[in-house]
Amino acid sequence: MKINKIYRLYALVCFTMFCFCGMATAQSEGTEVSATIVDQQGNPLSGVTIYGSDGSRASTDTNGLFSISLPNDEAVVIEKKGYESQILSLSTIAGGITLVKSDFLASEDDEIKMGVATTNRRDITGSVSSINTEDRLTYDNTQFVRDYIAGLAVGVRATNSSGIGVSSNIRGIGNALFVIDGVFGRNPNFLNMEEVDQITVLKDANAVALYGSQGRNGVIVINTKRGKINKKEVNVNVRSGFSTPLALPNYLGAASFMTLRNEAFANDGFDPSVVGFSQEQIQNTRSGLNPIEFPDVDLYDFIQPFVNTHNVISEFSGGNDKSQYYVNAGWLYNEDWININEDINAGTNRFNIRGNIDFKVNDWITSSIDGVAIINSSKSSRANLLDAATTFLPFDYSPFLPVSAIDVENNPALETLLAGANVFNGNLLGTAQQLGVNTPVARSIAGGSQNRVFRITQFNNSINFDLSKITEGLSAKTYLSFDFFDTYTTSISNQFRVYAPTWTDGRITDLQDFGQDQRDLSENVASNGFVSRVGMYALVNYEKTFATNHSINTTFLGYYNSEKRAGAIQTDRDSHLGFQMTYDFKKKLFVDFSGAYAHSLKLPEGNRGGLSPTVGLGYILSEESFLKDSNFVNYLKLKASGGIIKSDAGINGYYLYDENYSEGANFTWADGVFSNRRQNISQGANPNLGYEERIDFNVGFESYLMNSLWVEANYFRTELDKDLVILADQYPSYYNTFRPFNNFNANLYTGFELGLNFNKTFNDFSIGIGANVLYSETEASKRSETREFDYQNRQGLEVSTIFGLEDLGFYSESDFTNTNGELVLNGGLPVPNFGAVQPGDIRYADQNGDDIIDQNDQVAIGQSASPWTYGINLNLKYKRFNLFVLGTGQTGGKGNKLSSAFNNYYTPNGTDKYSEVVLGRWTPQTANTATFPRLSSGENQNNFRTSSFWLYDNSFFIINRAQLTYEFTDALCDKIGVEDFSLNFQGTNLFEVGENKDIRQLSIGGNPQVRTYTVGVRMSF
Repeated sequence: MKINKIYRLYALVCFTMFCFCGMATAQSEGTEVSATIVDQQGNPLSGVTIYGSDGSRASTDTNGLFSISLPNDEAVVIEKKGYESQILSLSTIAGGITLVKSDFLASEDDEIKMGVATTNRRDITGSVSSINTEDRLTYDNTQFVRDYIAGLAVGVRATNSSGIGVSSNIRGIGNALFVIDGVFGRNPNFLNMEEVDQITVLKDANAVALYGSQGRNGVIVINTKRGKINKKEVNVNVRSGFSTPLALPNYLGAASFMTLRNEAFANDGFDPSVVGFSQEQIQNTRSGLNPIEFPDVDLYDFIQPFVNTHNVISEFSGGNDKSQYYVNAGWLYNEDWININEDINAGTNRFNIRGNIDFKVNDWITSSIDGVAIINSSKSSRANLLDAATTFLPFDYSPFLPVSAIDVENNPALETLLAGANVFNGNLLGTAQQLGVNTPVARSIAGGSQNRVFRITQFNNSINFDLSKITEGLSAKTYLSFDFFDTYTTSISNQFRVYAPTWTDGRITDLQDFGQDQRDLSENVASNGFVSRVGMYALVNYEKTFATNHSINTTFLGYYNSEKRAGAIQTDRDSHLGFQMTYDFKKKLFVDFSGAYAHSLKLPEGNRGGLSPTVGLGYILSEESFLKDSNFVNYLKLKASGGIIKSDAGINGYYLYDENYSEGANFTWADGVFSNRRQNISQGANPNLGYEERIDFNVGFESYLMNSLWVEANYFRTELDKDLVILADQYPSYYNTFRPFNNFNANLYTGFELGLNFNKTFNDFSIGIGANVLYSETEASKRSETREFDYQNRQGLEVSTIFGLEDLGFYSESDFTNTNGELVLNGGLPVPNFGAVQPGDIRYADQNGDDIIDQNDQVAIGQSASPWTYGINLNLKYKRFNLFVLGTGQTGGKGNKLSSAFNNYYTPNGTDKYSEVVLGRWTPQTANTATFPRLSSGENQNNFRTSSFWLYDNSFFIINRAQLTYEFTDALCDKIGVEDFSLNFQGTNLFEVGENKDIRQLSIGGNPQVRTYTVGVRMSF
């Protein structure tokens, strides 16, 4: 879809919604109503807000008095923070209205929406953290949900190298299940933060029990915004800015590359004058006098210094006591880093629209219908120059041949060739004879375009039943959801002609052409796959208070989910029955029994059912007499929980309990007259295969101190037991293909989490400081191992332990003896089993003392996971200015330069392209200062092995984002006809501290990591 079409569609939607809002807010004459609002002691309440159904609004004065005009007998909503709100009709408003004060953490603002259930923060016994976005989005305005969670949510670890969350890992256990608007497994990347109302993190077994098998690693619940009774709102958020690369690869230029490649040839005993580059070629290239004949090309020169980004989001919400609506329409545009063909209009456009509708069917049935549609298109050329730049040798050829450099006068045949050639800005598209048409720059300019599109459709419907006529406190709910995601690519594949030049005295005297110029008149469409998901659940809830001080809240849940993926033979199905019963005494002592009974198709008959019981305890100590009136401790709750979650989420596949047969090779018999096909077996049967288990214990507290400091802390011990593995110590090696899967491996996770939030106001100045720390220590507590050497066993080590060789520096010239012109390793030194070595190669420790360096010398050399992660945020407000800063960090983990993500940038080997790292190579002159092994012209089997030499400290602290916001005065807002108006400036990835930030910030073969600056405007009507 072209960008102008998206503009038109977006404008049409906005125009329609504005018209709708205009009609909905049209006021009619009404009845003037006055009343006084008091608390339970009869004291007048000021600052109470009264919302009329026509959009009118009033507030009480110091005497608790308000006056408002109401049409007909419409209802009004009466609200004050810390008090229970009321909905009253005109006929029920008398001279006085009494508001009931809510218990601490039990008001409507403290409701925690936990996916399938809603409860007050005060009543929760499990380990739960929550973020409400309503008051934050003005001063912390970001696009993506995962970025928002990272650093703000207690107990969540961001898991990508840049410090910004790509996947969300709770307590280091694994990727969490996302539940969005009650739908299990939806992808948060398809949301924008403006849609989000609340984010809740469920961390321990008791908190996740209702989510059955899928909730094993923890659950992150996201609830989107919904319309509110009598609150009509129109919000517009417009942001525009630009991004710049944090870092770009620095590959060596052509002359330096050729010089060092000659050095590599010499190191391997070859004569560079025979197999290498001539000094004349190197000098001509270095001089730059004729960069077309002697090219020095870096494809990263085609990357733009900055790219533009634009984001527009509009929200419309409102309704009355019978129906409410919320609509979110947004457009996001990101320019492409490579844009050398202006006809393509390279870049990404994302358009989304959401509609959430709640309505009342009758006195005992309410319902909601939600719908989401997203279209994302990413248009680019048919060549990926950023990927090609990692292998494109700078001297291979010039991608552009100036027509002015062609000697047409002395070569008339070239004039005929030029007459039929396509010329691009005065140039022909160049190549080399050995490459032909396989040239990335020419393909980018003349090869056509491709457009990658994904489309998302989401629908969910809930029906709520108030069954209090059957018995007081009884209710029920049904929920149905449908998601469809598909992706495809449209492309126009043009053919193009490229030319390999012949040079004479600095002029092109001949051209060899490859390919032909021909435009494709048809558009090709290729499907990239789809995902179709259907989910449903039904629950019954019963709440009852008896004997004044005793209450129970009981829920029974039945859940089913089916997910089909393109190319998958087996449809993934999850189902379970969930139950929860919470008892409380005087709203200060809580006992919660929660669990699930799961059913799994991945397990054999007879073992497909699994019960997951959990228990949670909560005690509000601050309700006791010795703390109840404390000025220091406003609230203190102690919590403990434990349980077992049985899950098949870690079982990757079906029929793992059965024999696995496949057809093998043919064999003949009866002197070759007959033949049969062998039957191979690759897996034995285990009819006793069962669920994996999460065994959990959590103890902690949450507290509010001095009316300004919120503290939550937890100690946790989680064991993931009975993980599937093929046992190595139970069967002989010759029985390999007959070995079955067994429930055996176990991992232990222990640690603590701490969250702090301090807020204080001093006249016109207010300060908010937030911090959270997670320490998670992991251990491979049980393994089936038969390794010869104990130091290579994994049991007892950190789960992410990296095994490799221990480097001892470089071999020196004194480690060798020259025998008949050959270097021979001195006696007494262990001999590497990876090929012959020379001075400048990496030397490794002989761990087992057998005088041979081989795989048996691999030891634990580090861990990839960081046990310590933390986040810090600061919010300063002075009058109408607001400054927000968020930083995150981690420490204790190691990165590996051999990772495929670096694409040999830090470890160029053999014929790989050289980057700046080889400047620190070993030579006899730099033996004491070298940071890189000697250069080799072939594949060096010794140097580029996993070892401590290639590991680096992955600790960092980064300022993820900072935003300065100015909120304009009410007088100005009234003058221009808006309710709220603010201007903001934001920067992301602003600053990083870390020993190896230059490594962490570098992306090889793809889009760079970026620093982004935006200016934004927010308006509410």
